[in-house]
Amino acid sequence: MVKEQIIALIKDKRAHVGVVGLGYVGLPLLAEFARSGFEATGFEVDANKATQINSGKSYIGDITSSLVEELVDSKLLRATTNFDDLQECDAVIICVPTPLRKTKEPDVSYILAAAEEITKRLHRGQLIILESTTYPGTTDEVLLPMFENTGLKLDTDFLLAFSPERVDPGNPEFQTHNIPKVVGGVTPDSTEAAAYLYSQIVKDVHAVSSARVAETAKLLENTFRAVNIGMANEMARLCYALNIDTWEVIRAAATKPFGFMPFYPGPGIGGHCIPLDPHYLSWKARQHGFDSRFISLAEEVNSRMPDHVVQLVADGLNDESKAMKGSRILLLGVAYKKDIDDVRESPALSIIDRLRAKGADVRYHDPFVKEVHFDDAHTEGGGEPLGSVPLTDEE
Repeated sequence: MVKEQIIALIKDKRAHVGVVGLGYVGLPLLAEFARSGFEATGFEVDANKATQINSGKSYIGDITSSLVEELVDSKLLRATTNFDDLQECDAVIICVPTPLRKTKEPDVSYILAAAEEITKRLHRGQLIILESTTYPGTTDEVLLPMFENTGLKLDTDFLLAFSPERVDPGNPEFQTHNIPKVVGGVTPDSTEAAAYLYSQIVKDVHAVSSARVAETAKLLENTFRAVNIGMANEMARLCYALNIDTWEVIRAAATKPFGFMPFYPGPGIGGHCIPLDPHYLSWKARQHGFDSRFISLAEEVNSRMPDHVVQLVADGLNDESKAMKGSRILLLGVAYKKDIDDVRESPALSIIDRLRAKGADVRYHDPFVKEVHFDDAHTEGGGEPLGSVPLTDEE
């Protein structure tokens, strides 16, 4: 049986692990397998990233260059742009982005591209795992037919599972090795083998009955957060209208030792997961004739927060008898959360765009983000990058 073959390789640490995509998820995962004694190869389309890794340099804040250098020198870790090397891997884990299209529909093109590269080199005895966040059914409805079109058969020749990535960039308390791992295979054999692989690097592995359960669990985690942040943001706007201190209200409510979990308002939601994942869930719901109104309403509330922030700025300037146009405004931080360099979906970019549109002279200070490049979603400023300014009394 192929399951026993794969588990035997993992047990003896003879399994060669490949990770496709070396970003905030893939590189820490690759390093963890190498640190645990597995030969680990990272596959990356960006040649510059591969070169940096092979030179012992990290471009991810949570992974130190000294660790990368140590693992590269030990011959356990390497990166490549040559996808033919997938043939050498016993386990291949896909960690590629899953953004949204402009229509707010799922964009799984990166998953499909990675799967196509694997399909060309798929051979008997391989375990394939998808970690990229996606809609329920992707693993068994999309990937499985691609792999079986090669003539190889699930359980007989290869195994296939889904295990959602769970990373929190910039959080030193929770890293890859101590974040519980959910694993769901397309078949029980796939679940068992994938869970055993992850048990080599993660203490707590939770196996579920199917890939679809694992896919949906990930979407629930992040949709839960997005919806509750939406509630906190709605309360913040209401409290502002009522001239009540939102933060004091939350602190007071949080004294209840049961039945309440504090969430906090902000200028919107950002990052690679929270703003996107609810759309994957609601899109799948619409395919089945289900209107997920609660999720859509939370997205609407959160997406309006940059406008609310701009209105607060305008109100504050008005109180000082100043116009928005020509006023110098400094933003403290542009990343989507504190102490990281990631600006993906950061509401700060939308706030900058809106303030500029009203004629404000906008600057920002962020020690982690030296320069911001605006894409076609942000129209003001002529596409010119904006650099962080020093935090001085003058600013």
